[in-house]
Amino acid sequence: MAHQQPVEGMHKELKLADAAAFSVGLIGPVGAIALLGTGAAGIIGRGVTLSFIFALVGVTLVAYAFVRLSQHISHTGSVYALVGVTLGPRAGFLAGWALFGAYTAIGCGSLIEVGFFGEQFLDGVGILSSSEWVWIALAGLVLVVALAFNEIRVVTRSLLAIEVVGAILVTILSVVILARLIFGDGPSGQTFTADFLKLPEGADLGTVAAAAVYGFLAFAGFEGAAALGEETSSPKTQIPRAIKVAVVVVGAFYLLTAMTQSLGYGTNAAGVEAFVGGSPYADLGTAYVGEAFADVLVLVATISLLAITLGTASGAARILYALTRDATGQSRGLAQLSRHGQPARALIVVLVLIGLGTVAQRLAGSAVLDATFYALTLGTISLLVAYVLATAGAVRYLFFRGEAKAPMWQAVIPVLGGAFVLYTIYKNVFNVDSPYSYFGWIVLVWLLVGIAIVGLAPGLAARVRAGLATSSA
Repeated sequence: MAHQQPVEGMHKELKLADAAAFSVGLIGPVGAIALLGTGAAGIIGRGVTLSFIFALVGVTLVAYAFVRLSQHISHTGSVYALVGVTLGPRAGFLAGWALFGAYTAIGCGSLIEVGFFGEQFLDGVGILSSSEWVWIALAGLVLVVALAFNEIRVVTRSLLAIEVVGAILVTILSVVILARLIFGDGPSGQTFTADFLKLPEGADLGTVAAAAVYGFLAFAGFEGAAALGEETSSPKTQIPRAIKVAVVVVGAFYLLTAMTQSLGYGTNAAGVEAFVGGSPYADLGTAYVGEAFADVLVLVATISLLAITLGTASGAARILYALTRDATGQSRGLAQLSRHGQPARALIVVLVLIGLGTVAQRLAGSAVLDATFYALTLGTISLLVAYVLATAGAVRYLFFRGEAKAPMWQAVIPVLGGAFVLYTIYKNVFNVDSPYSYFGWIVLVWLLVGIAIVGLAPGLAARVRAGLATSSA
């Protein structure tokens, strides 16, 4: 069956600010850094900042591929289209499948984290003391559903407003921590030291790469603007700029926050132990400013995590919509749009999956933090697979297919980006403790399902190729 374009496509109403807001909101830096530093500290101790620097370098190299490819390709399928046009329809479908799984898993982990911080906030202000985080998480999901089906412009601006307010408050905390440490007024006698840039004894580059999975996770969604390729005016100009803005702004925020969290707890053994087992906004907010400020920080972290869940659900729905539309050649079922131009049916599927994943973790008896990191780690590994395919596609398309579309010396940038990501995948799949040792296999099974779909469905690859034909410049 020949490919058919939708009768009424997505609304082209977004500008640079909207596209950048979607990427920033999908990253959710305020919520992401609320807990990811503690995960990295469990691996690399006082060297948390180094792991985020490593991740930022890797993300910057990978972002080159997305920026360059988005100048030539615009499509709501994000990585699916970027890889499909550059490496072929089968590889593109697999990349989209990996990203769809990644966004859904990260949305699930973020929603569970809403339960963690929401419970902490309600207990801190004396409203409710309960260990049943799942009910708070599901209440958060109701709020996400209430926003998710609005026009995309409403969604993007909601995400941006949430993150701006939270980022200002977290930055205030970082400045206060630095000022008190520099002037020798740390709450437990801490003073400013450069030890946060030193690896702990016995650590090496492999340790940095292992801890950097939390850094890559913190940036998950920087490419989110690419999923708005059919909803942005001048997408081949605005989306590359939006990705650059997201990486630069969020990268600066992360480095400042990671540094001050590490210094705030202290870089000695006792400080690292407190960091690993702590909740930075609550602990440092109370110690350096006061309990009321700490409660506000926990609240904005909760709201930011709701924004991440909203952003990842919206991104996953657009990828599922694009995969279905192009694979079937029709605009029915999951490839049908609402009157707001939203892939509403695909969005319902994603939100149900996120809700089921959250409930399943609770029924399995997972502690809230374990449940959070399980889902987030699964999502990150799948995300990194999509990144590897995107960098490979960039090398082929930009430098070795037809006339070079960028200076040849720049080919080293996506090559290094792919190498960074592959090394990070390796360090987080092999020789890791249970249950994390199973996560690489789980992602592999998910990818094999995608390979089976594109390999066994008659004519699917041809329909995908036809669907992607309008994406390229």
